[in-house]
Amino acid sequence: MTDQFTIITALQEPLDAPTDSIVSRTVYNGAGVRIVLFAFAAGQELTEHTSTREALIHVLDGEAAITLGDETVAAQAGMLIRMAPNLPHSVRAQSPVRMLLYMLGK
Repeated sequence: MTDQFTIITALQEPLDAPTDSIVSRTVYNGAGVRIVLFAFAAGQELTEHTSTREALIHVLDGEAAITLGDETVAAQAGMLIRMAPNLPHSVRAQSPVRMLLYMLGK
């Protein structure tokens, strides 16, 4: 192990949410970034909340309605969304969804 680089292989491992649930797994937790892999069953929702950290949502699979402040975005695989600190946001899976959440800073 070295402090010069980190290799994360968990992104290729299956992470599926059982019906009516959301599953999350922290895949990296370092000084300036925390990366969490989420899997949502269709119809599941993370209700509106905020974070004191800047964050990125990277949709890997599926489709979700992501509300960012007063705007709702139809997110799909390949989309990357940057969120400013303290931005109210929520996620509702339209289909089974896998996404990465990158929380930046401390």
